Amino acid sequence: MPNKIVKFIDLFSGMGGIRLGFEQAFQTAGYKTRCVLTAEIKDAALTALKRNFPDDEVSGDISKIETKDIKDFDFLLAGFPCQAFSVAGKQRGFADTRGTLFFEVERILRDKKPYGFILENVEGLVTHDKEKPEDDIGRTLATILQSLGAMGYKVTWKVLDAQNFGLAQCRNRIYIVGTKKEKLSLDNFPITTATFAPVMEHGLDTIDNEFSRKLLARYDVNELYGKSIKDKRGGDNNIHSWDLGIKGDVSDDERKLLNQLLKERRKKHWAKVIGIDWMDGMPLTADQIRTFYDRDNLGEMLDHLVELGYLVYEHPKKRVAKETGSQTRTIYERIPDETKPKGYNIVAGKLSFEFSRILDPNGITPTMVAMDMETIGVIDGNGIRNLTLKEGLGLFGYPPDYSLEDFEKSDKDKRLGFDLLGNTVCVPVIKAVAGRLEESYTKSRKKGGVKNAKK
Repeated sequence: MPNKIVKFIDLFSGMGGIRLGFEQAFQTAGYKTRCVLTAEIKDAALTALKRNFPDDEVSGDISKIETKDIKDFDFLLAGFPCQAFSVAGKQRGFADTRGTLFFEVERILRDKKPYGFILENVEGLVTHDKEKPEDDIGRTLATILQSLGAMGYKVTWKVLDAQNFGLAQCRNRIYIVGTKKEKLSLDNFPITTATFAPVMEHGLDTIDNEFSRKLLARYDVNELYGKSIKDKRGGDNNIHSWDLGIKGDVSDDERKLLNQLLKERRKKHWAKVIGIDWMDGMPLTADQIRTFYDRDNLGEMLDHLVELGYLVYEHPKKRVAKETGSQTRTIYERIPDETKPKGYNIVAGKLSFEFSRILDPNGITPTMVAMDMETIGVIDGNGIRNLTLKEGLGLFGYPPDYSLEDFEKSDKDKRLGFDLLGNTVCVPVIKAVAGRLEESYTKSRKKGGVKNAKK
């Protein structure tokens, strides 16, 4: 097959993960690949791209690039920003300016008419802006699919989990693919599994401070595998600040009280009792606490736990709309409702501890997110340390020669590196999806149905 070159553009490219998986699939099939446009605006991402793709010129804001200035290409790749659809964000969809970046994808597809595309986003996109609870998809995804179909593309979408593609990470993401020639299947991929152990580094410096000493004093290293360390949730796999005595030792009864309050405060019926919009973690009065934990010295226990800092004595918070000057969206905030009685609540910050979870070398990891990757702990010998950037790359399936060495210089740099990782894609999943595009593209070329992109 002559001129076996496939050209592509990589939008919102981040670290270039979609590009890597795409190139792996096509190069395995004997193609040469050529990126004719890389678009990214994030400084840290630009640093990573320059390091790993030194021959490429990276363009900036895609919204400022006219389609007439883009060279012809065969495939569009885009992991368009997900904050507008993520459960971790405000979920405003197309009402959020970040959500409208999809329309840049739409613009380029309409004007350039490539053979196909791969789009990747968070699982929350599937149900975002559902009109009815029984609907399979929300209006945002429906709008995207309708738009792509109206341009003549035969579109398929599916949520795929990275742990089924040889990665030691549970990570569900939606993949949307389309071609001008045929509707592809994203079913029946071979299932391969892995554990964290193959990507672990060994013999690195461990952390020796008060927190790690207390953790290792109370638990054998083998008992820590798979544990989460936080005060927001209960359960057997969670270690709490009071279990470690971080703010001071507590009695067995006080520990039982804290564990019970941790469960009760998130029950929605307390919002009805208190007469306030439900908030995730309601402060409960002593009388309310007595309904599920009655002790003669309850008042003394509560005061002691407030003094230590495990509990806070506060008003419940009401939801209030903020003035934004916008008629298209409403932003809410929580402020104390001083008309309601104060109650006792768990002190639970998002990053309360130096380690948020401890990885099990013989298991898979929960979904890696940018906000806590730098606090993930790894048992190394008889000590504990933080996850390394190299290990993080392995959990996303990046090739061994991919480098984040520019982010190893300081703690601030490492945070930037982990932020990139938490928002990147799983390369082997992209490779598998791109393989379906390659099969379609090759078949169409053989039939003479593909007009090669101009050089």
